[in-house]
Amino acid sequence: MAAPPGTRERRYALALSLRVLKAGAPLTVMAPKEKGGSRIAKELEAFGCDVTAASRRHQRICQTVRPPAFTAEAEALKDAAIAAGAPCFVDAIGLWSQPGIFSWDRIDPGTALLLSALPSLTGRGVDLGCGLGVIARAVLAGPDVAQLACVDIDHRAIKAARRNIADARATFHWADGRRLEGLGDMDFIVMNPPFHDGGQEDRALGETFIRQSHHMLRDGGAAWLVANRHLPYESVLFATFPKAALRAEQDGFKVYEARK
Repeated sequence: MAAPPGTRERRYALALSLRVLKAGAPLTVMAPKEKGGSRIAKELEAFGCDVTAASRRHQRICQTVRPPAFTAEAEALKDAAIAAGAPCFVDAIGLWSQPGIFSWDRIDPGTALLLSALPSLTGRGVDLGCGLGVIARAVLAGPDVAQLACVDIDHRAIKAARRNIADARATFHWADGRRLEGLGDMDFIVMNPPFHDGGQEDRALGETFIRQSHHMLRDGGAAWLVANRHLPYESVLFATFPKAALRAEQDGFKVYEARK
């Protein structure tokens, strides 16, 4: 298993792995040292496992086997880890979420800026990388939206969005937004595209989302994008769209509107 970097998500995954393995079955877990890898051995030991650890290619690799039995304390720790990492209702944002989903327990400032800049949208659209559905909920508050496709590669996010959006105009698609087919001729796209892949910054993700949004829009349709200020998406925006303009900038984020 490639262990997630977030503590709650990682412990949840480790505990679930130990729950489903039969006694004596092997478990190998790895992660970059600076992305939780240095903690894996201690976490497995707390669950009652004997661990052998090694380092290779900047990864911490831990190997163990599922013990024949767990102590009551280890069972309690596993149960607590599974409960802490499971889907839950987050009172602070009033939405269903789960650790590991992007900005799982707060409204991130980029999304907040995009929502403050969005006009009332009309017609058919796509929330590309919808996450929990925060942007989608705001878009669907507009009476002139006919349909909104919510797309995300994270199945947990799609499940949360389904619970958070009770609107017949919304459809949900567990899919990679970079290779999406079947959604075209759209009036608008909204997106807060990812720029990390496997814990490493990857600007190509956002660039691909921009090109994909152009592909999905009808002529005259608009794409609304928020991104960190340091990400140089302008060159791709202006090369892909005939018209693009900065609509908001604050607290390290920028919002662009681009028209096909």
